[in-house]
Amino acid sequence: MNIALFASGSGSNVKNIIDFFEHDLDVHVKLVISNKSDAGALQHARHSNIKTFVISNQELNNIFPVIDILKEFEIDLIVLAGFLLKIPSGLILSFKGEIINLHPSLLPKFGGKGMYGKNVHEAVLNAGESNTGITIHYVNEQYDKGEIIAQYSTEVSKNETIESLLLKIKKLEKDHFPATINEIVKQKKS
Repeated sequence: MNIALFASGSGSNVKNIIDFFEHDLDVHVKLVISNKSDAGALQHARHSNIKTFVISNQELNNIFPVIDILKEFEIDLIVLAGFLLKIPSGLILSFKGEIINLHPSLLPKFGGKGMYGKNVHEAVLNAGESNTGITIHYVNEQYDKGEIIAQYSTEVSKNETIESLLLKIKKLEKDHFPATINEIVKQKKS
């Protein structure tokens, strides 16, 4: 099973996923694609000798060059690990049921356009939520509306800050995202 990771940022989840599957004989992280040439995710990939590609928003929306890359590397599953561009419907149709995303809240709460990173955590705190967490879901044509695969939660304390909440979410991501990907891969193989 070959995986492609799409990421826009520092790449903490990319690193966690690469590390998790590093010695797996059945699952291979084959490439990391980013829309930012300076994304830390690309550095993590290069450090592990994983092929990288930088694509522009225009190239993503054209989809054919991206699909060609994915086919060249025989990609079975696309994992959005902090990828901030909307996936075009043509790519979703070409990889129907083969694209998953990690979202830093308990969907359907605090999802949608512009709801990423600190924006989500600020919204959770402003709403006075008693818990939050992460959602791993399939990608469809609408932001954060795809079928939910798994959710993991954490308590929001009374003196919580955006920074402390971010640390809690990062821990959930590290503890659960790679393992959930592994479960998805196992299901697809059986």
